[in-house]
Amino acid sequence: MARPLRIELKGALYHISTRGNEDNPVYRDEADYLKFLEILSEIPNRYGALPHLYVLMENHYHILMETPEGNIKGAVHYLNATYAGYFNKRYRRSGHLFQGRYKGTIIEKEIFLLPVSRYLHLNPVRSGLVVRPEEYHWSSYPEYIGRRKKQDWMTYESVLEQYFQPEPMAQNLYKLYVEEGVSSREDPFLQQVGGILGRDQFIKEVRRKAKVKKHREIPDSRAITRGLKFEDVLNAVAKRFGIDKSMIKEVGQKGNQARKVSFYILRQFTDISNEKIGKYFGIGYTAVSQARSRIKKEMQSNRRLRKIIQDLERELVGKK
Repeated sequence: MARPLRIELKGALYHISTRGNEDNPVYRDEADYLKFLEILSEIPNRYGALPHLYVLMENHYHILMETPEGNIKGAVHYLNATYAGYFNKRYRRSGHLFQGRYKGTIIEKEIFLLPVSRYLHLNPVRSGLVVRPEEYHWSSYPEYIGRRKKQDWMTYESVLEQYFQPEPMAQNLYKLYVEEGVSSREDPFLQQVGGILGRDQFIKEVRRKAKVKKHREIPDSRAITRGLKFEDVLNAVAKRFGIDKSMIKEVGQKGNQARKVSFYILRQFTDISNEKIGKYFGIGYTAVSQARSRIKKEMQSNRRLRKIIQDLERELVGKK
């Protein structure tokens, strides 16, 4: 499985999200939610990290967290591993609780802190669980608007100080701002590039500080190095196999290796989902995943196939 890009920077603000394995619930009752928050409350003392926001859904969670010491990996690993250990012990189960590795987006705090916080706090509303965001209990939103006592381990100031008003006024203004977003389809994360949400200069600065390099096992670095599209891949594969690219899209041809290689390249080096690839080629998303797995396995013993894909990698990913 390809790994998400991991960037650790001092003073960075992250949106952290982790889903349950196979989208299964990670919280089954109130005790589970409370235990997760208890573990999260240990993060400031253990890692010096500053949680700004949390939204705990049944099968996933969202956290906004700042890392003055640049140690997001350690903080999230502790959170997930400790909670998974508790959960497995309580329910007498084994195996992974969470689905793969966490997703972490670095956010330009000065520009996107407010819109991201609103978008995350509205997650329960968009999911149809509640009508108003303050009705959802397992979210920091009620604390932000004065409906519930603040947690002493949370950092609320960064959001509320955006209004340059005394706290009661700032809470009211934030409430109005979030409520305005109920009817909006705004999604600030659509603007992110390779796990970084910010203006061009911010993205360049993060790349420079993190010394981001291209790596075929890190899909998010694909977006940083180059945004490949369907036609980019099909043109390159068709040229490499000496065929017309229309043949790659033909359904039902057994042994169409160019087609399978296209699936592999599209999943390995672009951020296009299996579902979108499947629709483009007229097949189900599971067929895309299966074809990619078969090619990956075949590469281990087929030197010629391995060279073809390596050549395509150099041509496609290496371009700027």
